[in-house]
Amino acid sequence: MAKFTSSQIRNICLVGHSGDGKTSFAEAMLYLAKITDRLGSPSDGNTVCDFDPEEIKRGYSISTALATIEWKGAKINILDAPGMFGFAGEAKAAATVAASTVIVVDAKSGCKVGTELAWEFSAGKPKAFFVNKIDDENSNFQKTFQGLRAQFGTSVCPLLIPFNEGTAEIGLYNLITDEVFTCEKKTGKRIPIELPDQYKDMIAEYKLALSESLAITSEELMEKFLMEEPFTEDEKHQALNSGLLSGDIAPVFCGSSTDLSGIRFFLDTAAASFVSPLEIMKYADENGETQLFVFKVLADNFGKKVFFKVMNGTLKKDQVLNNITTGQQEKFSKICTCIGKKEIDVDELVTGDIGYAVKLVNTNVNDTLGNSPAGNEFKKIEFPLPYYTMAIKPKSKNDEDKLSAGIVKILEEDPTLRYLNNSETKQLTISGLGDIHLDVVCSKLKTRYGVTAELSEPKIAYREAIRKSVQVEGKHKKQSGGSGQYGHVKITFAPGEEEGLTFTQSVVGGNVPKNFYPAVEKGLQEAMLKGVLAGFPMANLKADLYDGSYHAVDSNEISFKLAAKLAYKEGLPKANPVILEPVGCLKCTIPTSYSGDIMGDVSKRRGRIMGMSESMRKGYTVIEAEVPCAEMTVYAVQLRAMTQGRGSYTFEFVRYEEAPAEVAQKVIAEAQKNDEE
Repeated sequence: MAKFTSSQIRNICLVGHSGDGKTSFAEAMLYLAKITDRLGSPSDGNTVCDFDPEEIKRGYSISTALATIEWKGAKINILDAPGMFGFAGEAKAAATVAASTVIVVDAKSGCKVGTELAWEFSAGKPKAFFVNKIDDENSNFQKTFQGLRAQFGTSVCPLLIPFNEGTAEIGLYNLITDEVFTCEKKTGKRIPIELPDQYKDMIAEYKLALSESLAITSEELMEKFLMEEPFTEDEKHQALNSGLLSGDIAPVFCGSSTDLSGIRFFLDTAAASFVSPLEIMKYADENGETQLFVFKVLADNFGKKVFFKVMNGTLKKDQVLNNITTGQQEKFSKICTCIGKKEIDVDELVTGDIGYAVKLVNTNVNDTLGNSPAGNEFKKIEFPLPYYTMAIKPKSKNDEDKLSAGIVKILEEDPTLRYLNNSETKQLTISGLGDIHLDVVCSKLKTRYGVTAELSEPKIAYREAIRKSVQVEGKHKKQSGGSGQYGHVKITFAPGEEEGLTFTQSVVGGNVPKNFYPAVEKGLQEAMLKGVLAGFPMANLKADLYDGSYHAVDSNEISFKLAAKLAYKEGLPKANPVILEPVGCLKCTIPTSYSGDIMGDVSKRRGRIMGMSESMRKGYTVIEAEVPCAEMTVYAVQLRAMTQGRGSYTFEFVRYEEAPAEVAQKVIAEAQKNDEE
């Protein structure tokens, strides 16, 4: 591959709703750049960017793929990001390191929730739209464009307009140059044609929309627009370039990834007008200190590939850099760029370029590396938090070690996963962004590491507590020849204010020697691990040792420890024991139109609405509530269904509260059933 300067590089991330044609769009660009000799299809499992076995099996992207092409003097790094909600972390990471994002939209279905999320990922960055599938008989570019403008405003700027869409003779109109053309099916080359008279009024409307968008970029153009004066072609080009850089406009391209309409036009514009890394990385210096930022890791049985963006300077083969995040040194003995899974060795990568390295030992996502061992880290990617939690276990008990080892590998490449060994419920739990996300994890465990994992709803970590005070006696006495055992305690048990055990002593007259106090406290702490109703840990217990007796010869620490446990077992059933359930704070961000439905659903989950506020997102509301954790195990999937994918939430544990009687009865019955089994 030829060497390129930073000014020649174009980093473009393809984002959008799942199924709108991002991977097919990348496939068309690769074909026209003569990287491939045929057009692959996600449904056929033969595309360049969907090369993971899971992607081939499922027919959609689950991981961001990098594919590099050369086009008219520019090096274009295409980052094909997944559109499924469960893999939003991949899309966010890719959008973070790209200089421009291209939001791919289906000309049939128009603006969807994935389009809105892609716009959010692209905040503050140059962006464009590519309206795909204009060859489909049900395509409707005009409706799609109007939907984009209604959602995102007049920054949505028409650039290339189709006519005769959905037919074998699709025409395209370039609103900048007034060029009218169709595209040759196998090459995508432009063939000049005449604009049919019936479309002239439609084109005039789009020209007005173009002028309205371009006028935003300068006061001079705004004045001309208000005076209804036409813009020159040079003014249009200049406004397009400056508007792309500033983010004031988001040009709309159109085409078809299957018949290649509009693909060459997009590539020509990207090479000529899309921003270079240096234009947005204002303080970067190609000749300065080498600095990298890691945005992605691919891990498997053969090691891991660490994907990075060169943030400053030039990375050269065999260079040694310091990982500022971990404090470790790493040698870049092999640096690569790629076209999907095809590896291309390179000797160097300049500022703004994207590539990957292998055999890095202590480097992970969000790490910063540089020449100096100290320095500022680059801003970390804020990945979506995983709240969809399931219990996970291997089908075979012999595979427990393989399960954990496999998940640890997968965790390296997926920052949106959490894995926990819950000592309280005796379960391994895994948290992700939804059911499909965790299903993919289980498939990877099987195909990569030979472990068949089963998912189930996780157990809830309940607690037990008492609601009244009791005084009780516990006596341990054992005589079996020689020295015996003797411990005798009188304890007042009461509801406590602290989370665990609050242990006090009010013994008078030395009836229980002070050196046995720790043994009594230890005995109670051990007993509290198992409550008297359903075997859950006892919480908020106050115990006052107020009396007892001892034997000068037979008393010892173990005797008083056992006596304390006897007192616990004797007294707590009489102290009105109850089940406590964990309660969390839910902050749900939803379109305001769904507020009534979501509040009704929260109430059905035994939640208490604590308040509502206006979100920073236009048209969205934040509902805050306190909800029992037991009602939230699969909320991520349910909220998505209730809000058509537009709702998001955070949920954090707050405290334990007494469970309602009917809930407590079910919990106790379930515990008894498990004990019998």
